[in-house]
Amino acid sequence: MTTILTVGHIAVCLFLVIIVLLQHGKGADAGAAFGGGGSSQSLFGSEGPISLLNKITTFAAIVFMVTSVSLAYLSSTSSTGSVMNSAVTVPAANTEQAVPESPKVIPMPTAAPEEAAPAPEAPKAKE
Repeated sequence: MTTILTVGHIAVCLFLVIIVLLQHGKGADAGAAFGGGGSSQSLFGSEGPISLLNKITTFAAIVFMVTSVSLAYLSSTSSTGSVMNSAVTVPAANTEQAVPESPKVIPMPTAAPEEAAPAPEAPKAKE
């Protein structure tokens, strides 16, 4: 089911790209809107009914959105586990380095006892 839906989704993607590129852009008539030949479309698009190409584009866009949501739903419900469940654990090459060593204690320097600074001499009184 998922494979068929994926193939259909890719086909709709390519078809949607092609059909959008085939459409006549609104900006292409800018020259005609300002005095160019007798164009039936104005600068802001046609005023008539929706053309067949626009209907096909709308239908392809709806199919694209439906297939996108369907694929997202199928991928979320069909998952059985994590990728990590199939991961292989590799033992360490050198087991001596793999064993964590006990933490080393670094002694902190102790503060040196403050030496008594000589007392400042008292000013001598004038005799």
